[in-house]
Amino acid sequence: MYWRTVALLVVSTAVFGADDSGAVLKAMHDELQHSQGLDSVHLEKPYFISYTVEDGESFGAVASLGGIIGKTESRFRVPRVQLRVGSYQFDNTNYVGSGASFGSRYDIDRFPLEDSYTVLRRYLWLATDQSYKAAVEALARKRAALKNMSAGEPLADFAHAAPTHYLEAVPEEALDKAGWVARVRSLSAIFAGFPQVLNSNVDVQAAKDLRYLVTSEGTEVRTGGHTLIMQVSAVGQAPDGMYVRDAAGIYSRDFQHFAGEAELAGVVRQVAENVAALAHAPVGETYNGPVLFEGAAAAQLLAELLGRNLVLTRKPVNEPGRPNLVPQSELEGRLAARVLPEWMDVVDDPTRTEWRGKALFGDTRVDMEGVVPKPLTLVEKGVLKNFLLTRQPVTGFAESNGRAQLPGAFGADSATISNLLVTATETVPVRDLKKQLIQICQARNQAYGILVRKLDFPSTAPVDELRRLMAANARDGNGGSHPVSLPILIYKVDKDGKEQLIRGVRFRELNVRSLRDIRAAGDDLNVLDYLENGAPMALRGAGSYAAEASVVAPSLLVDDLEVRKLDDELPKLPIVPSPLAGR
Repeated sequence: MYWRTVALLVVSTAVFGADDSGAVLKAMHDELQHSQGLDSVHLEKPYFISYTVEDGESFGAVASLGGIIGKTESRFRVPRVQLRVGSYQFDNTNYVGSGASFGSRYDIDRFPLEDSYTVLRRYLWLATDQSYKAAVEALARKRAALKNMSAGEPLADFAHAAPTHYLEAVPEEALDKAGWVARVRSLSAIFAGFPQVLNSNVDVQAAKDLRYLVTSEGTEVRTGGHTLIMQVSAVGQAPDGMYVRDAAGIYSRDFQHFAGEAELAGVVRQVAENVAALAHAPVGETYNGPVLFEGAAAAQLLAELLGRNLVLTRKPVNEPGRPNLVPQSELEGRLAARVLPEWMDVVDDPTRTEWRGKALFGDTRVDMEGVVPKPLTLVEKGVLKNFLLTRQPVTGFAESNGRAQLPGAFGADSATISNLLVTATETVPVRDLKKQLIQICQARNQAYGILVRKLDFPSTAPVDELRRLMAANARDGNGGSHPVSLPILIYKVDKDGKEQLIRGVRFRELNVRSLRDIRAAGDDLNVLDYLENGAPMALRGAGSYAAEASVVAPSLLVDDLEVRKLDDELPKLPIVPSPLAGR
């Protein structure tokens, strides 16, 4: 998993060295002009070409129980060529074969790391030729597929956008690599005092971003920045064999201003203590009733349920007779409908770098398609007002609002949140939310309520667990939506306010419609920073690209939800106890 995490960070961010962008931008511009001459008697002229280069150098180190188990330093450039033939109204994208390579392919060498103009031009030339041939083939197949299908809504395949000129100077920041190696080694040693923990890691990933984008429309962009992330994860095993886990992450866009030693040690120790406590916690029972999402859990819930459903997915043209199984947003078709209480608002604001003194992780100056994003009201007084949009038109929306931050499917880019700010005009002191939870349970003659302080989002679950969750979700009748992350810190709260940690439960039929049943919001604001990669539950290490994101939200009391026991088969305990148990 470690190398996949490194790759994910490097592709979305990059470089500690000097900015030597002259040769790169010149080669991109010159080859762009040259490639606009692509034409032949039998083929079509491209109407849009874009070149993107992610220039990167990253550093990472991972430690366990006081020892370094991995260290990486990488330097590379990752190119991306997008070429469209046809017209803005109808082109080679939005077809199940879009982006595929048909027929023979060039064996293109790796993109050059050095600023050799000749080598850069050669690579871009060959990559463009390959993309052009694939685009022409995809367009022909798309037309053939449509001959045997009834025409749907006449949506354009690509939206016009004004050219953007944004060349950002990237400041230099030194990273103390040796210091971070020593730091993760020391922090990981904390787990040695917790024999209930079977496996644990502390890892750091650092990168400096440098992204170039030029298009045939005249857009020229160079943006950059720094990313520093420390992640902690641990797994334990209960006496019945059930695996329990916890994780935490600290994210920054600044090498020099990061959490201090005491705070980092506190985060690691808290993860260890949580796993130890979960290993001794009883298994939960089936429950129907009010649930309080307190602190970080509220931001995690809204990131999963709301943030992801604010993205509309367009179904591609498919081959006749084949099912079109592209998952759709649960909010599709609900524009102008109430999706939250009337006293709640949601704004996505990529221009903000902080919120009430807390740095935000998701600030974005220009998106992947060269569109400059602005603050966007998504929900006003509980009513859905807008969606996160790219240059691929969707029903009801013909233009981008600058939210393309991930490579998407079928030749298009995908939208994500940046800084999602969820606010409430009617709040109660956060301590009173627990009192309300108890009062509701008493009124309904329930023995206890449920309090959640942490979800497994972004998830550290193994892939087979994700498959089981998706299967359970399908059995519940929610096969068209992804399951919500498992609760990590979940408690039974009795009528006296006493809390009991439980484990081994999942939510049933928790989806975006559940947010209409929010009963109350706290007067607190909790910030969740994470890497959005588009995978279910933002599974760590999944995918090859990620976008920085933040969610700000108050604690939330939801009127009625269902919690069920996990029905997984339990693994056996180790035959021999941990060697740390005797210390």
